[in-house]
Amino acid sequence: MERTSFLHANSGRLAASVAVVFWAAGNVMVASFDLPGMQIAFWRLLLGAVVYGVVMAATGRRVTWATVRLVALPAMTIGLEIAIFFTALQNTTVANATIIGTLQPIVLLAVASRRFQEQITGWLFGASLVALGGVALVILGASSEMVWSPWGDFLALVAMFLFSAYFVFVKNVRGRVDTLTLQTVSMAIGAATVFPLAAIDAGTLAVPFPSWGNWLFLFALLMVPGTGHFLMNWAHLHVSLSLAGLLTLSIPVVSGLGAWLAVDQKVTPVQGLGMVVVIAVLVLVVRRDARLAAH
Repeated sequence: MERTSFLHANSGRLAASVAVVFWAAGNVMVASFDLPGMQIAFWRLLLGAVVYGVVMAATGRRVTWATVRLVALPAMTIGLEIAIFFTALQNTTVANATIIGTLQPIVLLAVASRRFQEQITGWLFGASLVALGGVALVILGASSEMVWSPWGDFLALVAMFLFSAYFVFVKNVRGRVDTLTLQTVSMAIGAATVFPLAAIDAGTLAVPFPSWGNWLFLFALLMVPGTGHFLMNWAHLHVSLSLAGLLTLSIPVVSGLGAWLAVDQKVTPVQGLGMVVVIAVLVLVVRRDARLAAH
């Protein structure tokens, strides 16, 4: 029993780590796409509901009204978060949006301590501050190339609070619903939640149907950041909320590297130093968490 729990904890840390890498890659993808953020969110969520729904049907699973009621709050929250964050990525820089998102671990550390009675030691809090400093270096290292957008930054801030709330809501229900059902119902309800916003954004109830090329992009979004959500949803049952939150600090680092590789954005020496600091701290945090779990 203890060995199974240990293996699940290790798998949870791995799944959560891969999830944030996939989310970071998704940021670069969305920022470079010309479809409006609200419409990207709606069609990706709808596509996900269909794809995961087919998988559920093929595996003989059924969704009950009790499950729908259980998942409704996190589903509506993540739908709104995706729509607002995708819009933020197209109205401010990826750097600005991701640095605002790094406030999430601070919010989650407070919630983890109060709601889930997780022990937040001085070491863990100090490590989070050092990692935040590293993230600041990543962003400030490119400050000369930034274009500040108050509206885009505000949307990113709203998305950060929604994403923090989503982590907490999923943590609350994860023990009562399996990952595939959670993912499927979340995408279906999320699509229904975002539809009015996408319609308002498009100026018509008939939200423009994507081209075949756009569908390929949407499918890629489902496979990359969408899979990130699946992995993190599974991991929530096996890792602490504080660890899951801290791992999101790697998103600006990986997004910066992705922008460098994909769209030839430069990485300055200061940014490189910040990336090393963040990754080094997170490696220490994950290894320490694994060591404590083994005892």
